[in-house]
Parts: sequence; C-alpha cells; structure tokens
Amino acid sequence: MDREFYVMQGEFYTAGKLGEKGMQPFSFDKMFSERPEYVVFNGSTSSLRGKNALKAKVGEKIRIFFGVGGPNVTSSFHVIGEIFDRVYPEAASEPLRNVQTTLVPVGGATMVEFQVNVPGTFLLVDHSLTRIDRGAIGELTVEGTEVPEIFRPGGSQ
Repeated sequence: MDREFYVMQGEFYTAGKLGEKGMQPFSFDKMFSERPEYVVFNGSTSSLRGKNALKAKVGEKIRIFFGVGGPNVTSSFHVIGEIFDRVYPEAASEPLRNVQTTLVPVGGATMVEFQVNVPGTFLLVDHSLTRIDRGAIGELTVEGTEVPEIFRPGGSQ
C-alpha cells in the first residue's frame, strides 16, 4: 500500500441542538433513544475536510482502517466515486472483492483497500446519508493528471 489511513466513526448525544455553540452537556435521553446530535469521523464534524482531508496521488493504493466506536450507530461505510478492491470485514482473513459499501458494526472495524485512478475529491460517508449533516463526512483529495478515458470532469463524453 502507498497510503494507510485510520478513521473512526462515533456519535455525540448533546442536550443542545445540532450546531449550537458553547459547551454542550451530555443527554442520557438522546443516548437511550439512539438519537445522536452528531455522528462524526475522528471526533469532530470537520476532522477530515478541507486542510484536514486525507491526501493521495493518482495511481496510489489506499488502505483505510475504519472502525465504529458507537455507542449505538452502525455504519454503512462508503467512498463516493470508488469501489473497494478488497474489504476485510471485522478482521476477516479472506477479503470480499469489488465492494461498494461495507457494513461496520458498533464496536467493530473493517479494512478496505482500493486504488485511486483519477484526480478529484472523493467523499467518505456513512451511507445512511442523513448523517452527513450531523458530521459523518470526510474527504480524500487525490492529485495528479486527469485520465479522460476513465472519467471526464463535468460529465462530458
């Protein structure tokens, strides 16, 4: 592998509303009803975005160790624009191949591998897409020469 990254998904149950500024006390009611105010990667809503984005170059092989700390929400981990060449669910010794989205249980982890073939920004998400607004989104920024025979920016063919 050319690059390895570690990403953990977890959730926060705050008494305050989503985006509310200042110290937020913990909400037992939200936790026990499994209604997290935030679902985040690596501890915050912007930990893998902008200047904190994961970085790679066209042609590199990527490995992501992805875990879910919970305490309640299972993840459907996906990188928009990529297919995982290999997925090792829950530390399996034999990989699944050519997987788009992989289910990662609370308290579990998986390892995914893929090669980036075109430049661009690829979004890491929990494919329960309403969680994007709660913080479950990251970016993999890939630099390099465009490869129009694989992908043409803007969708022109």
